[in-house]
Amino acid sequence: MLTEKQISEIREHLEKAQAPLFFFDNDNDGLMSFLLLRRFIDRGKGIAVKGSHNLSRTYYKRIKELKPDYIFILDVPSVEREFLEMAEKDCLPVVWIDHHDVDIGTEVPLISHSLFNYYNSYHNDKMNEPVAYLCYKIINQKQDMWLAIIGCISDYYLPDFYDEFGKKYPELSKKNPKTPFDVFYDSEIGRISRILDFSLKDTTTNVVNLMKFMMKAKGPMDILEENTETKQILKRYNEINLKYQKILKKAREIVGDKMIYFQYSGGLSLSANLANQLSHEFPKKIIIVIYLSTDIANISLRGREIDIRKITLEAIKDIPGAIGGGHEHATGARMPVSSLPLFRERIEGLV
Repeated sequence: MLTEKQISEIREHLEKAQAPLFFFDNDNDGLMSFLLLRRFIDRGKGIAVKGSHNLSRTYYKRIKELKPDYIFILDVPSVEREFLEMAEKDCLPVVWIDHHDVDIGTEVPLISHSLFNYYNSYHNDKMNEPVAYLCYKIINQKQDMWLAIIGCISDYYLPDFYDEFGKKYPELSKKNPKTPFDVFYDSEIGRISRILDFSLKDTTTNVVNLMKFMMKAKGPMDILEENTETKQILKRYNEINLKYQKILKKAREIVGDKMIYFQYSGGLSLSANLANQLSHEFPKKIIIVIYLSTDIANISLRGREIDIRKITLEAIKDIPGAIGGGHEHATGARMPVSSLPLFRERIEGLV
């Protein structure tokens, strides 16, 4: 958890920011983190960071276009050094809030000016509450609790205010869940979470419209009500879900003794979604889902009973062009397709 001092400092930054630009990871935790802070101060623009969970220097062109007075980075584990150097050169304050087990010691010393601010709850107590949880604690606005719930259960975390949410929205919640994914896959707030998650996999224009709608939504039921504002959101969910269920069915058919190793290709990268659901349905197995995109493989790994992060880092070690990391039980990796045979051989040996 963030300290009271850190929470107070972040609130001060939010109050000072008159035209902030929020960069957030392209998932529900990132989106909800942005919405919680944006609705709190009622100003600023948001940009989803897509791809490899890395805020590269190419995103700095948006700063040149939008001319913000503050940069907020939410739920993004990696930021290119050049991006931070450009912000320093332009004297732009940077507030980076994260929860991943990463060491940015090689980056921070390069940021000499006092306008760089890094907050990572994992570095405080080795806990990795979702950034949506941290942002909810920062703003402390009960009316936006539902947004924090969506961010938390999507990131496999059951927050300490879930029971309070259940009392307010009994028709949306699940009583006495054993895991966060019991809520995510077996409740109405979970269905709303999945709708928003799939809606992020749309064109930039439609994602911007989604954000605008969510900035003013009064409650979770607004998303389920079909109207001119939600029509595209619900349409996109139905389109992707149809394809998703077909791929999921194929993955369920290759369950091994200890592992599910599944790869697929196509127009949509759903490896993280598939890995999460397979992990929920087969909690004792190691899950590896690989999305093949021309010559690059995007890999999602899950292991509820082992340190899958340790296995991931060991498996990609010394593979040219391979990167990866994440949490103890949920990681991601990326490598050339040509390296997959070696990767699989290592994974099977480690398992």
